[in-house]
Amino acid sequence: MSQVPQIKIAATYMRGGTSKGVFFRLQDLPEAAQVPGAARDKLFMRVIGSPDAYGAHIDGMGGATSSTSKCVILSKSSVPEHDVDYLYGQVSIDKAFVDWSGNCGNLSTAAGAFALHAGLVDPARIPSSGTCVVRIWQANIGKTIIAHVPVTNGQVQETGDFELDGVTFPAAEIVLEFIAPSDDSDEGGSMFPTGNLVDDLEVPGIGTLKATMITAGIPTVFVNAEDIGYTGTELREAINTDAKALEKFEQIRIAGALRMGLIKTPEEAAQRQHTPKIAFVAKPKDYVASSGKLIAAGEVDLLVRALSMGKLHHAMMGTAAVAIGTAAAIPGTLVSLAAGGAARSAVRFGHPSGTLRVGAEATQVNGEWTVTKAIMSRSARILMEGWVRVPGDAF
Repeated sequence: MSQVPQIKIAATYMRGGTSKGVFFRLQDLPEAAQVPGAARDKLFMRVIGSPDAYGAHIDGMGGATSSTSKCVILSKSSVPEHDVDYLYGQVSIDKAFVDWSGNCGNLSTAAGAFALHAGLVDPARIPSSGTCVVRIWQANIGKTIIAHVPVTNGQVQETGDFELDGVTFPAAEIVLEFIAPSDDSDEGGSMFPTGNLVDDLEVPGIGTLKATMITAGIPTVFVNAEDIGYTGTELREAINTDAKALEKFEQIRIAGALRMGLIKTPEEAAQRQHTPKIAFVAKPKDYVASSGKLIAAGEVDLLVRALSMGKLHHAMMGTAAVAIGTAAAIPGTLVSLAAGGAARSAVRFGHPSGTLRVGAEATQVNGEWTVTKAIMSRSARILMEGWVRVPGDAF
């Protein structure tokens, strides 16, 4: 019986924020995978180790969570005034598909660092020491992200004393600016697709819930924790070990996706697992984070828990943090109400791993809310670099 040998593809395994992913330069991918389509999707699924009925990703680079089942492609930018194009694929764990419908805010941090590591930024723009401003075109959603990457001796500085809850060790701080992150595309057309700051969302089998549906950072549906039987202090185990709870959240997600116009039928949701995100909010309370650290009510403005790819996230997705910061800046949203109701330019929220601060600049013009940018700090570093190998007939 003939055997197909493995092929090797230049790749870099990186942590960005509280996520990890396999990074590729577009030019290093096999020719068939250099363009969107089935070959690229099959390649990325094989790299990650999906679909995996065991939910373990033993035969791939994935970590069997939504935070670690990711692939990224970077190339020199095709858009004026940008350095790189950044394309992100969320690989399903147990199903055979890759979701290209949104961005990963955490890996946006690593995209800025990788752009320098991979030689994709004009050397004339890289200081010997200081901060390199990397202008990223987020190709999934057509948005600009500015990464302020620290540089020492012409190389990305990865070590430092910046601590990020949800990440075990400190590293160098990278500041991200998400420019005009609200959705003004044909898909949504408005930061609030329904035209309302709060809607009555009818969820079959559950009832009618108050919901804020926003498309800033990433399409997100916010509901009140108490309306669905939670306190906002829950950790992953409280949700992810409860099959009925996960099904309830999926029904809320489907109802929100339909109301936001992201899908036309409930069946389409199965092929759009990455968006929208579901988050539940509550007023500040004392709780113990997953690390064992006490988070006092006085340390935060509100509590937020969010689900990604059907499971409660261990910390907070970067794009969802943009949605939180933006919604907090707009009086009347459920996020703003949970944070006290006042207009604000920054918010610190509690999540399962600790706290995170995010700022947003929102303005109202002719009755329509817009956000000019959202800002947060993350960190990133290379974990391994070289080649990833896959069977030659895998794509």
